Amino acid sequence: MSISTLIMTWNEEANLPACLASLSWCDDIVILDSFSTDRTVEIARAAGARVYQHVHESEVQQRNYGLKQIQFKHKWVYTPDADEITPDDLRDEMLRIANDPSRPEVFFKARYKNMFMGQWIRRSSLYPTWITRLVRPDKVSFERSVHSRCIGDGPNGELQAHFIHYSFNKGMAAWFDKHNRYSSTEADLAQQRAEPRKLEWSHLISSDPGTRRRFLKELSYRAPCRPILRFLYMYLFRGGFLDGWAGYAYCRLIASYEFMIVIKTAELQRRRQGLSV
Repeated sequence: MSISTLIMTWNEEANLPACLASLSWCDDIVILDSFSTDRTVEIARAAGARVYQHVHESEVQQRNYGLKQIQFKHKWVYTPDADEITPDDLRDEMLRIANDPSRPEVFFKARYKNMFMGQWIRRSSLYPTWITRLVRPDKVSFERSVHSRCIGDGPNGELQAHFIHYSFNKGMAAWFDKHNRYSSTEADLAQQRAEPRKLEWSHLISSDPGTRRRFLKELSYRAPCRPILRFLYMYLFRGGFLDGWAGYAYCRLIASYEFMIVIKTAELQRRRQGLSV
């Protein structure tokens, strides 16, 4: 038994060839494209992938559409982004899972090595960050508009191998464009909270990295000087300075993203009060 692959794309001609090359072992690659205007679809079809196109409304809606509305050849589906490379050890681990019918898990999370300026920025990227990458489509769904979270009808597991993430491969302008969109969604989500959720301080020392990360994110919404604190946390407390200049630059970029969320949230608050910006 093998594994199917689902890749969501929009104008990924710069990333898709390398992503597909690392998936040459897969006999069922599906591209869910958001009507790209570059050569993404052409590249995908030339590599033998099945291509579907669907209007992108949000990350979570697109992911759920792909997993629920597309028929896959295999029971397990691998869901990399187009800017990710799948090493051989990750491939082998996932195939062992797919060929073991006794496994109770319905989805698996994987860690990644985030690459920036030619190096793995291990400390400043807050490694390890766990992201769902292997799923049973009939047993899972996703929630949250940005950085979607997997909900499964059964237990989940953790893959030991890593994937490689080239999040800056399309250039800095593309990174800023994406995070401009993300920050707008984050600000809107912040405004939708009628009341701040109660902080569960026990989550700060949870053994689950995802739980700790969500707690710190919720805490950050209430912190003064949030962008500065985010930079200090990543660069000093988590050791981003040990990643050299690349670590410093990355921490500054993430702090700028936090500032975009803060200022857009303030904008929404003023507009809802009928005030000028």
